[in-house]
Amino acid sequence: MYLQIWLQKNQVLVHKIVHTNFVEKLFCRKEQRVLQKAVWRVPQLQLRKTLVIVQNVQEYLENHKICQDLCRAACVCKRFSELANDPILWKRLYMEVFEYTRPMMHPEPGKFYQINPEEYEHPNPWKESFQQLYYDTIEDALGGVQEAHFDGLIFVHSGIYTDEWIYIESPITMIGAAPGKVADKVIIENTRDSTFVFMEGSEDAYVGYMTIRFNPDDKSAQHHNAHHCLEITVNCSPIIDHCIIRSTCTVGSAVCVSGQGACPTIKHCNISDCENVGLYITDHAQGIYEDNEISNNALAGIWVKNHGNPIIRRNHIHHGRDVGVFTFDHGMGYFESCNIHRNRIAGFEVKAYANPTVVRCEIHHGQTGGIYVHEKGRGQFIENKIYANNFAGVWITSNSDPTIRGNSIFNGNQGGVYIFGDGRGLIEGNDIYGNALAGIQIRTNSCPIVRHNKIHDGQHGGIYVHEKGQGVIEENEVYSNTLAGVWVTTGSTPVLRRNRIHSGKQVGVYFYDNGHGVLEDNDIYNHMYSGVQIRTGSNPKIRRNKIWGGQNGGILVYNSGLGCIEDNEIFDNAMAGVWIKTDSNPTLRRNKIHDGRDGGICIFNGGRGLLEENDIFRNAQAGVLISTNSHPVLRKNRIFDGFAAGIEITNHATATLEGNQIFNNRFGGLFLASGVNVTMKDRNAICVNCIKKCHQGHDVEFIRHDRFFCDCGAGTLSNPCTLAGEPTHDTDTLYDSAPPIESNTLQHN
Repeated sequence: MYLQIWLQKNQVLVHKIVHTNFVEKLFCRKEQRVLQKAVWRVPQLQLRKTLVIVQNVQEYLENHKICQDLCRAACVCKRFSELANDPILWKRLYMEVFEYTRPMMHPEPGKFYQINPEEYEHPNPWKESFQQLYYDTIEDALGGVQEAHFDGLIFVHSGIYTDEWIYIESPITMIGAAPGKVADKVIIENTRDSTFVFMEGSEDAYVGYMTIRFNPDDKSAQHHNAHHCLEITVNCSPIIDHCIIRSTCTVGSAVCVSGQGACPTIKHCNISDCENVGLYITDHAQGIYEDNEISNNALAGIWVKNHGNPIIRRNHIHHGRDVGVFTFDHGMGYFESCNIHRNRIAGFEVKAYANPTVVRCEIHHGQTGGIYVHEKGRGQFIENKIYANNFAGVWITSNSDPTIRGNSIFNGNQGGVYIFGDGRGLIEGNDIYGNALAGIQIRTNSCPIVRHNKIHDGQHGGIYVHEKGQGVIEENEVYSNTLAGVWVTTGSTPVLRRNRIHSGKQVGVYFYDNGHGVLEDNDIYNHMYSGVQIRTGSNPKIRRNKIWGGQNGGILVYNSGLGCIEDNEIFDNAMAGVWIKTDSNPTLRRNKIHDGRDGGICIFNGGRGLLEENDIFRNAQAGVLISTNSHPVLRKNRIFDGFAAGIEITNHATATLEGNQIFNNRFGGLFLASGVNVTMKDRNAICVNCIKKCHQGHDVEFIRHDRFFCDCGAGTLSNPCTLAGEPTHDTDTLYDSAPPIESNTLQHN
């Protein structure tokens, strides 16, 4: 049968011609008829008297018979022995099969060497090499090598080898040998058990250049939950190189590396199209996995579990039907320079105390997120590129605490880093930009440390803290985002410290809907809207910030906003340094509000507030404008060098003024519209003449004002003034006799 297939398949060339009697002695009758029928199809030969030895020995070798037939032929007679031992024939056969130009000898365990055939004592060194190196089956070859427990070299030629028992427990070398793409033509397959099993003793074994398949007929978990294409067990470290690995089993994994001391090197392999996990590393196993392609697997491309700690470099992990890499249950590992993309779930998932290190990888175009750390996961993600994922570039949740440092996280279809559900983590030194939602989002009791990041050019806001989010956010640069640089809302209490928040297209820092927290020592500048906004029950502590250069106001407090605003420097804003309106009631203390292109502080529409010990100076409009039913308390402020009035009160507003120094303002110190009721708490304003004539011997405090209302001269004191009706040089025209000057601030609100 083998001869029939071979002769029909190949062009037949005559090498030696022998008599039919030899054929009759060599072959059985059935084989004779097959040979004669095949030979009769070649008309140019005397076919009944010939035996054909062919040139294309490689193809015949694939049917596993040529070597045996030549050796059998050599036993027929002396003439046939000479023909069957022809060195030229064996040389051609050898060079076609092994692709060596000199014979390789394997005379004893552990020894392989090539010889010069002219100097070798055996008359046919090519045949001798064949006899030392050639076996019919892989099992036979392994048996011959492993029984003696020595290093062996096994060439596996073209063909499909099915259901052979390949358990390797010695440091053998097994290499596919075929023309062209070798791995495509040398196929080893099992349908019942693991295809390759490496056991203790197989350290330094090598398997390369072949396809390894596990293709069970019954794919159920009942039969095959512990079966794999490659199974690498304890205390062995084989090398798997340039192999194609496939599994159609819906349980188990294509490659399983398990146990203490399991430390293979798997490189340049293709682990794809498997119906379960691609590569599974567990139970303290380690290993080096380099330059592999892992794709289109039904579950994770790589699983690392139970203290597995591999080194995985330059792998291409893509188009998985599940997650790209999944580390869980204390799994670890060092992942470097991998390209992880277009997986159905996250590119990289970390769970349940897993702690991998991921360095300089690209994690992108995920159908959900880039990196997902949850259920107390950890990990270090350093200098990666994380981009163009459909969900957040990084998710951190459920008491997880990873380190995200030095990454570029950009162009996501949602946010950059999303921390929720009691998540923690160190988010440090990253470049986060161009994402569709917030660069960093913190919510639901999460409390990360966010520092030294650049968060910019987002299509949404920079940092969004909501639903009782917390965290320490310090020394970041947040700029050029479409919405607020930082949002704090719904019961959140972050600490924002020493950040540079600038050049935003809306607000710098926005507290609303009971957003609280601390905003201290930040530079907040050059925003299209206010540098800081506080509204709807929010009550932050805002201290020692510099807020300047805004195209609107410095700080806006409105819609029942609160806040303690202390020791800030607020200057060079296009509108009021501080706005307080619509039932808001903040405390401003020891701030310097100066050089505004409008007013210093503008309080209107029912605004209140305590303004205490502030320096308000060199503003283009009123130092403090109080209007429309507002009633603040101003205590011990210094309001000076303004280009309009010091304090302007108008439109039915009231105010409590106590111990303020108002001087050297261009339009006077105190500007009152008609109908305004001002309370000068615990003291009365008295001009110099009244002090001299009416209040000699009384305790008085000298405060310099440009203009003020003299209670004594106006007859509002309980004792009549002796100068009433007497003209003096120091009595100024009362403000309520003149029309007020409206601040430009109101026109922009």
